[in-house]
Amino acid sequence: MNDMTSGRGWAQIDLGALRGNVAALRAKAPGAAFMAVVKADAYGHGMVPCARAALEGGADWLGVATPEEALALRAAGVGGRVLCWLWTPGGPWRECVEADVDVTVSAPWALEEAVAAARAAGRTARVQLKVDAGLGRNGCQPDQWPALTAAARAAEKADLIKVTGLWAHFSCADEPGHPSIARELGVFRTALDQAAAAGLDPEVRHIANSPGTLTLPESHFDMVRPGVAMYGISPVPQVGGPADFGLRPVMTLAARLASVKQVPGGHGVSYGHRYVTPGPTTLALVPLGYGDGVPRHASGAGPVLVAGKWRTVAGRVAMDQFVVDLGGDAAAAGDEVLLFGPGDRGEPTAEDWARACGTIAYEIVTRIGGRVPRVYRERG
Repeated sequence: MNDMTSGRGWAQIDLGALRGNVAALRAKAPGAAFMAVVKADAYGHGMVPCARAALEGGADWLGVATPEEALALRAAGVGGRVLCWLWTPGGPWRECVEADVDVTVSAPWALEEAVAAARAAGRTARVQLKVDAGLGRNGCQPDQWPALTAAARAAEKADLIKVTGLWAHFSCADEPGHPSIARELGVFRTALDQAAAAGLDPEVRHIANSPGTLTLPESHFDMVRPGVAMYGISPVPQVGGPADFGLRPVMTLAARLASVKQVPGGHGVSYGHRYVTPGPTTLALVPLGYGDGVPRHASGAGPVLVAGKWRTVAGRVAMDQFVVDLGGDAAAAGDEVLLFGPGDRGEPTAEDWARACGTIAYEIVTRIGGRVPRVYRERG
C-alpha cells in the first residue's frame, strides 16, 4: 500500500492493537464464543481489513447490521460465520442464504421471507431468532415469541431452516447497575426456556455487547458480541478507560497543516466570526472538516495536538477545514497535527472529542468519512 501520510489527512489503523483487543476481550469471557462486530465499516476503521484481523486474532464469528455488509464481506473473500440482523421486506434473503450468511428473524414476515429464500435457493437457511428484551427496537415482542419459535421449529422440521442462534440486545448495559439490566436478562432467560420448549436447540445464545462483555459476566451465555471495545474504546468511560480493560485505541486521526499565518488582533476566524483573535497571533489551518466526519459540534471545542500543545478549534468547523489559534507559537505548513489517537504522544483521544461534542466516542470514530484514507499498520 502506498504511504498516504503525506496527504492532507489520514486515519491510521493499528491492526495489531485490534488483535490485542480481541485477545483481551476473549479473556473476559473465556467460556464463550466471540463475535467481532464490524458493522458500519468496522465503526469507521475499514470493514474488510478489520474483519480479517479479528478472525486472525481469534474471533469465531463476524457481526454486521445489514445484509449488504454481509455480502460485501463474502465478495471480498472473507470466510467464517457471519450474522446480519437489520432486514426490511424484500431484502436480499436468497443471496445471503446462498452466501452462507446467518440471517436474523424478528417477526413472522421475516421468517416467511427466509423460508421463501431457502426454497428458492434449494438449501437450508441458517436463521437466528431475536427477542426484544426491552430495547424497543428490532426483535420479537415477548408475547409473540412462543408463536414465532413454534413456527421456526416447524420450518426447521421441514428442513427449510436451521435455527442457529437466539439473541437479544441490552438497552442500558453501559450504565452498570441500571435496573433494566436484570429485567432484560430475565426476559431473555424466559425466551430461551420457551424456545427450548418449542424444540429449538441452537448453537449460540447471546445478549452481551461491549459493556456486557466487560462488566456483566452473567450475560455471557454461549457468545459475546463486542463492537466498540474491539476498537479500543471504553463503552463505560465512567467506570474505566481503555487501558483499565487492557484495550488500546485502534484509530489515530491525523493531518498536515495546510496554512500557517500571522494575523492581527480583532481578526475574524471562520464562518460567522464566532471567534475573533484577542491579539496578534498565529493561525493554523487543518484541512479536515465535517465533510470528513469532524463534528460541526466541535466548533470552538474540539481538541487537537499541534506544535507540541493541546489547542482548541477556533471558530466554526467548516466542510473541509478548521482553524486553530497557536497563540504565537511557531509551526509551518506540512507539520503534523493529531486530532485523536491512543494518547501516547500526548494527543487527545476519541473520548476527549466525545466529551467536547456532547456525544459518545462510538460516533466520533464511526463518522470519519470516505475522503479520509485508512492507512493500516501493525503496532511496533
